[in-house]
Amino acid sequence: MTTIDHSLDRAGDAAMARYATGDDGAFTAVYAAVSPRLRSFLGRRVPDRALVEDLVQETLLRVHRARARFVPGAPVMPWVLAIARRQMVDAHRARRHEMPLEEVGPARPNLNPTVGDGPASAEEIVAAKQVAGTLNDAFARLSPPQRAAFELVKGRGLTLVEAARELGTSVTGVKLRTHRAYRALRSELAAAA
Repeated sequence: MTTIDHSLDRAGDAAMARYATGDDGAFTAVYAAVSPRLRSFLGRRVPDRALVEDLVQETLLRVHRARARFVPGAPVMPWVLAIARRQMVDAHRARRHEMPLEEVGPARPNLNPTVGDGPASAEEIVAAKQVAGTLNDAFARLSPPQRAAFELVKGRGLTLVEAARELGTSVTGVKLRTHRAYRALRSELAAAA
């Protein structure tokens, strides 16, 4: 049976309340209160110790970035563990798409290229750079909320629910922002073609 040190919880809650309102020095106390339980929580769910450490650091970075949204008086651990769960899911998704090097095999040059294989022509390279430039310019012109929603959903692969939590808005709000961003980017590409 695990004993929870409630005095550590109270100290962490108080430190996080100070940190959320701008007391940067309180982070040391937040770290001392949160990191052991965070490591334990992640360690029971993730077998890779290096990944556990990465997730702890990433979670604490997210805590820092979201500290203004922390509700003073609320317990800090449930909030931190919710952030850690999202980081764990994101890491799982990212790793699911990775291919181990041993599965890739040795690189072999293509000695008999057919149409569509081989190096790109100068025209293809220029066209690709123009499309990339058009997309970058169009992305920069999106409103900040549209850009953020599009990046989370399409760029990082978060679900609408996860993106809504991250942005502090509703799922419908994320859908609208993402759809409007997609439409704007698509019309910019069509105009450039």
